[in-house]
Amino acid sequence: MERRNTRVAAVRLVLGLTGVGLLMWLGLAPWKTLAALVALFAVVAVGHGRLINTRDRARSAVQYYERSLIRLRHDWPGQGDAGDRFLSAHHLYAADLDVFGRGSLFELMATCRTEAGRATLAYWMLAPAAPEVLLARQAAIRELAPDLDLRERLSVEGDQMRAAVNPGVIGAWAVMAGTLPGRGLEALVRVVTLSSLGTLIWWRQGGPAAPFLVLLAVQGLVALALRPRVLRVTKAVDSASRDLDVFVEVARLLERRHDTSPLLRALRGRLATDSGAASSSIARLSQLVTILASRSNVLFAPIAGLLMWTTQLAFSIERWRTRHGAEVPGWLDAVAEFDALCALAGYTAEHPAHVFPAVTPPPSRLEAVDLAHPLLGDIAVANTVRLGAAAPSLLIVSGSNMSGKSTFLRAIGLNVVLAQMGAPVRATSFSFSPMSVGASIRVLDSLQEGHSRFYAEILRLKHIVDLARANGGATLFLLDEVLSGTNSHDRRQGAEGLLRGLVGFGAVGLATTHDLALGDIAAGWSPQATNVHFADKFDGGSLAFDYVLREGPVKTSNALALMRSIGLDVDPA
Repeated sequence: MERRNTRVAAVRLVLGLTGVGLLMWLGLAPWKTLAALVALFAVVAVGHGRLINTRDRARSAVQYYERSLIRLRHDWPGQGDAGDRFLSAHHLYAADLDVFGRGSLFELMATCRTEAGRATLAYWMLAPAAPEVLLARQAAIRELAPDLDLRERLSVEGDQMRAAVNPGVIGAWAVMAGTLPGRGLEALVRVVTLSSLGTLIWWRQGGPAAPFLVLLAVQGLVALALRPRVLRVTKAVDSASRDLDVFVEVARLLERRHDTSPLLRALRGRLATDSGAASSSIARLSQLVTILASRSNVLFAPIAGLLMWTTQLAFSIERWRTRHGAEVPGWLDAVAEFDALCALAGYTAEHPAHVFPAVTPPPSRLEAVDLAHPLLGDIAVANTVRLGAAAPSLLIVSGSNMSGKSTFLRAIGLNVVLAQMGAPVRATSFSFSPMSVGASIRVLDSLQEGHSRFYAEILRLKHIVDLARANGGATLFLLDEVLSGTNSHDRRQGAEGLLRGLVGFGAVGLATTHDLALGDIAAGWSPQATNVHFADKFDGGSLAFDYVLREGPVKTSNALALMRSIGLDVDPA
C-alpha cells in the first residue's frame, strides 16, 4: 500500500503540473482537453484519498497486532495506559496490589478505545460486582472473546480518532438546563438572515444599499443580545463533543451485533430508542459540531458573520440536546460498558489457560488450585490456596526475606479482583464467595498527613476491620508483615487480637511474617488457623528460592547470611 500510494501520488503530481502548464498556455490547448484533465485529476484525487485511508487503517491493524504480541511476550510494562488518574491514596487495595501504575493490572488490560471505557474498567477493578452482575459479564466475555475481528475493527476505528471522549463532560452537557429561547426567536433569526441576504443581492444588482445596512445592523443587535447564551452552548458542546466520532463507531459496532448473552443484548437495546439508533443521533451532533467549527476558517469567517452561522448552529445544537439529551447518559454508559467488556474479552483471548471462577454462596471461602500472579508472565510459580468452609480461615505465612510472601499475597488479591470483575483468573480451578478485599502490603508514612508508617498501618487495619464488620464477614484480608513497626511483645499480642477479631467476623485471609514468634498464634487455634511457609537455600554465597508454599512454620532465617554475602560485617567484635 505504501508503494501504491507513492505511485498514485506521483501520477497526481504529474496531472496537477500538466494542468497548471495548460492553464499558462491556455491559448494553445483546447478547453475540452483541459476539462478532461481536470476531471481525471479529480478522479485520481478521490481514489488517492481512499487509498490513503485504506493504508492508514491497515497500518493501525498492524499496530494493534504488534501491541498484542508485546503483551504476549510480556514486554508490555511501560507501553500502555498506567491509569494513575484512577488511583486513590486511601483505597483498601489498589496501591497494594498494583492495580494501577507502571506494570499494573490496568496497563495490561486497558485496551479500551474510549476514555469512558477506561473509566468503566477502572471502576470494575476498584469495586466488587454483585454475583449476578459478574456472572452476566462472564457470559458476555465468553461470547466476545473469540471475535478477533471485532477487536481489530474497534482498534482501527479508534486509532483514526483521538479516542478521548470525556464521559463526565458529555453527561453534564446533555442534561444541563436550557440556554436558548424557543423556536419563535430561532425563526426570527432565520427571517432576518434571509432578508439580509435578499437585500444584499438587490443592492449588488443596482438597488439601494440602505435596506441591507439596516438589516445588517438588526443582525448585529440580535447576535449581540444572544451572544452570552450562544457562547454557553458553543463552549459546552466544543468541550463535550471532542472525539464524538469514536463514540459513534463503537456504538455502531454494538448496534450491528447479534449476540445472545443477556448483558450484550441489554446493552444493544439501550442504544435503540424511539428516535432511532444512538449512533445516527450522535453522528448528527458530530456533523453539527463540525459545521460549527468552520466559523474559525479565516476565508469563511466574513460569510459566517453574515449568515449568523454561530447563532443558527447554536439553535440547532440546542434543539438536538432538547430531543436527545436525556438519552445521552444511558448511551454513554452502554458504549463504555461494551468497550470495557471488549477489553476483558481481549485479555481472555490472550490468556487461554486462565479459567472463569465459580461463584459459591456465603460464608466466605476461596479455593484456587495452581494459582499464579497474573502480571508475572512465565516466571510466576503456581501454588494452591484454600480458605474458609472446610479449610482454615487464616493462613499465617512465614518465610525469610525475598522468599515470595508479599508476591503470594498480591497473586491472591489480584486474582480475586479479576474474579469479581467477571474476568478469568490465572489458575487451573478457582471458586470463591463474593467478598471485598482489604490489604495492608504497601503502607507508607505520610509527611503531609503527619502519619508515621506504623500509624498509617494501624489506620489501614482499622478500615479493614470496619469493612469486615460492615460486610458481615464477606471480606478477604491480606496483611504483610503485620504490625512490624512495634516491639515483639506488642506485635504478638496486637496481631493475635486483630486476626481473631477478623476471623470472628467471618472474614478469611492471610498474614505474613518473618518473625518466628508470630507463628505460635496458630498453635492453639486449629482448625481455624494454620501455618504455611516459603523456604530458601543459602549455598555458596547466594540465595536460592523455589517459591513453593509448604505446610508448617519456617525454621530458618537468611538475614545474617544475606548481609554477609554483600560484605556487611555483622559479626561481633
